[in-house]
Amino acid sequence: MREVREWSGERHQSFDKPVEQRRREFVLGVATVAVLGAAAIGVVVTSGGDDAADETIVSSDQTAAGAELVQDARDILAATANDDEPFVEMVDVELAGITDPDPESSEGAITRADGGCTIGALSLRLGASGEGVECLQGALAEAGHYDGAITGDFDQATFDAVQSYQLAEDLFVDGVVGRESALALEIWPDEESLVVRTPAPPPGATDLWGVELSPVASAGDDAPPLPDNSGTGYRVVYDRAGQRVWAVDGNERIIRSWLVSGSTYSNELPGTHYVYSRSEVSTAWNGKAYLPLMIRYLKTERGNIGFHGIPTKVTTGEVYQTTEELGTRLSGGCQRQHNTDAAFLWGFADVGTKVVVT
Repeated sequence: MREVREWSGERHQSFDKPVEQRRREFVLGVATVAVLGAAAIGVVVTSGGDDAADETIVSSDQTAAGAELVQDARDILAATANDDEPFVEMVDVELAGITDPDPESSEGAITRADGGCTIGALSLRLGASGEGVECLQGALAEAGHYDGAITGDFDQATFDAVQSYQLAEDLFVDGVVGRESALALEIWPDEESLVVRTPAPPPGATDLWGVELSPVASAGDDAPPLPDNSGTGYRVVYDRAGQRVWAVDGNERIIRSWLVSGSTYSNELPGTHYVYSRSEVSTAWNGKAYLPLMIRYLKTERGNIGFHGIPTKVTTGEVYQTTEELGTRLSGGCQRQHNTDAAFLWGFADVGTKVVVT
């Protein structure tokens, strides 16, 4: 049995296998990963990594060392075309029981709210107030789970009504109104209106590190501005509403920004997190998908969340979504990236890198 290994500490660890052998083994595990195609799960847990990572200050050497690893990751992904023996260097098993959105068993996409009021936010919880809460209280009343006044204050009575509704509709019961509950109540805002898209870059265009841009990426002054309250210093910023990621250096330059496909659930927690472990390839919780270039930064009750490339089916090597679908929520928790962007982030986000989720 092969020994399982992952990146969970220093950038350059000592391995008992030659680099080319490790590349070969990784390649065998993600055959056809460079092609893009239609929807899969993306939440994983890890068997390694510290519970909390120390914040690290990245020196100017990060650019050169990171760019080298970007090229290494791109070489690995580019070599996947002609291999047919599966190999997984790191296996992650999600045990939370999240619904499997495999396209073979899906009954179709959930209809977006397209009329009436919406909650106007990514989530509402106890203590919130405003028009979004008024909308929520009205929807709960119409559904027969709330008989109080429409106050616009998310109080205990509103919390109890939300839990009652979630229980009745077989939703995750936590009293928080996120995407699932708001969609069921038909008060979720039009997601596409929140997504920040940019024109495809010209062929051969590169970011501020000199790394080729993907069709959904931009850099420097061409990138969208950072969202409010997105931190400072060397970091990765992920905006849930805009389905977009920024890589920012210590001089506040936007090295690169790109679209992702994030979670269909409300398990991407806002705040400041840190990368705690990485795997060249891992396996989704249900064992159906390989997840290339996995970078983990968040542990939740439903499993651990991170950035990775486009998933591929274990059985056939088919991919789970297209480039055109980036910018729509398709995963179970992780952020799926175009493989060109996943290769860049592999070089940019070492263990300890700050990740700000807005």
